[in-house]
Amino acid sequence: MNHSASPSAPSRRTRRAVLVSLAVLGLAGTASAVRRPLLMAAPRCLAGRWHGCYDTFNGVVLMMLVGLPLAALVVWALAHRRRAAGVTSARRRSLAEVGMAYGTVPMVWLTLMPGPGAGIVPGRVSLVPLRDLVTMGPVGIGGNLLIFAALGFFAPIRFAALASVPRILALGAGCSMLVETAQYVLRLDRVSSVDDVLVNATGAGLAALASRRWWATTRS
Repeated sequence: MNHSASPSAPSRRTRRAVLVSLAVLGLAGTASAVRRPLLMAAPRCLAGRWHGCYDTFNGVVLMMLVGLPLAALVVWALAHRRRAAGVTSARRRSLAEVGMAYGTVPMVWLTLMPGPGAGIVPGRVSLVPLRDLVTMGPVGIGGNLLIFAALGFFAPIRFAALASVPRILALGAGCSMLVETAQYVLRLDRVSSVDDVLVNATGAGLAALASRRWWATTRS
């Protein structure tokens, strides 16, 4: 008699319960930490005002949270349409596509927000690697890691050709270079730094590793 399979199911359920509990606690802690600044931006966002909502970090994050039900509806609609057409892995493909767009576009929007001297201060470039990491601080480094994290997480799930960490690193670096170039050309009063490219690409690569369980199957 094979007894090896029976303990595995409860252990998997236990691990899932622990992971779900940790995720809920993490979301609750994050919501509690950002509740006050998000509520400060809520009146302007709900009134449809550009200034104070879409040109602020708090406003963009608030609108991302408000738009989550709509994003979930789009995932459901795409998956339903694909299942009706007989497409395999319809839910996974739909979730990956919406996740890439929903998690990346707002983050890029934040990086392209103009500073107080936009249009006046000439573009600045920092090409010495690792020099700007000291001035970024933990918050700056964390934010840069998240800019293309959704792209790195979902792209290998959706596209088998990108199911490789080096390719995701290259994709993250290329996208980051486009953003840094736009900051310089548009004179947004931001520093176009090579360290931003390095940290952005690292965030995409780490996110790809986090989703490896799913995109490895897609690649095979």
